[in-house]
Amino acid sequence: EGEALLLEANLIKKFAPRYNILLRDDKSFPYILITTDHEFPQVLKYRGSRKRKGEYFGPFASVGSVNQTLNVLERAFLLRTCTDSVFANRTRPCLLYQIKRCSGPCVGKTEKSYYAELVTQACNFLSGESQKIQKQMAEEMQLLSDNLQFEQASVIRDRIRAITNIQSRQDIFAP
Repeated sequence: EGEALLLEANLIKKFAPRYNILLRDDKSFPYILITTDHEFPQVLKYRGSRKRKGEYFGPFASVGSVNQTLNVLERAFLLRTCTDSVFANRTRPCLLYQIKRCSGPCVGKTEKSYYAELVTQACNFLSGESQKIQKQMAEEMQLLSDNLQFEQASVIRDRIRAITNIQSRQDIFAP
């Protein structure tokens, strides 16, 4: 039923039938947006017209599922959620960096190439290629543990757990 409702809403918005009496209010379904208009992309919940540059994933049936997915994306891919103005004016790492939910690009704690790799992994995950990403992360974790870098391996282990958690709930609707 949820998928049928989303399809109907998308078709009504696309074709704008003349005598549409349902879905007249301008409420739209929430999407997850990964911006592309900044060198360190931001992940956020988005409603409305798709004017901002970026990758849109969704629509989602409920805001709660978007919030849960964003929560998991923070833990699994360490993408920033702060606005561009906060990002530009930060001098110290934020609280999300302290609790290991952000990689700290605003204060130079992560390289641009590594952050771009995280963004690519997040986009692939939201596109439905989560098994592939989990396999890559498991290989990276094994390599780190073979090199006796157990703290870095434990960070990747936590990221794999976060991905597994969201997969078990099936909250993502493929575009």
